[in-house]
Amino acid sequence: MSDEPHFLKEQKEKLRIESQTDATVEPLKLGQRVREIRLSQKLTLEEASKRTGLARSTLSKIENEQISPTFSAVSKLVVGLGIDIPQLFSTPKSGPGAGGRRDITRAGEGKPHPTPTYEHELLATELSQKKMIPYRTTVRARSFDSYQDWIRHDGEEFLYVLSGAVQLYTEFYQPMELQAGDSAYYDCGMGHALVSCSPEDAIVLWVTA
Repeated sequence: MSDEPHFLKEQKEKLRIESQTDATVEPLKLGQRVREIRLSQKLTLEEASKRTGLARSTLSKIENEQISPTFSAVSKLVVGLGIDIPQLFSTPKSGPGAGGRRDITRAGEGKPHPTPTYEHELLATELSQKKMIPYRTTVRARSFDSYQDWIRHDGEEFLYVLSGAVQLYTEFYQPMELQAGDSAYYDCGMGHALVSCSPEDAIVLWVTA
């Protein structure tokens, strides 16, 4: 069981280092990001002003890097534009096509990563600077006793059952049985564990962010 947190920690550390390296190359321009978001929503300055409660002149000065927004202004931008703070502070795209990348993993060609309880198949391994870690997993564990302790790691996780059935154990909730087609989303800092409860080993898709 101890292998899984190490695997996730290794992947996340790689993403963190790549993100820091990228940030040193292209520093954040908050005004440019505000303008980019406003234009993506096809809003004029006047319309954005009404939505956020910020004066048109204030918005213009923020977008043109003439002033830095206060915490209060940032809060109004987030609420008015219907975004979250990470979106606002993410690095602007450098131009058209900047996000046009992809990685295809053929069936059975993922990178294997077996552990005592799971048999992971890492997906999209050729793509760098991923914001999430996708992997297909065969669940070998048949009892919660297969684990020495709860699994915990940073981030949030999405689980989708592809075949079979699983019992999802989480630290603060009663165990929940999930059938093929069922899914769950949870905080990875909360202790969790997964076991197969179908005649065959269950197969799930996991995405960790």
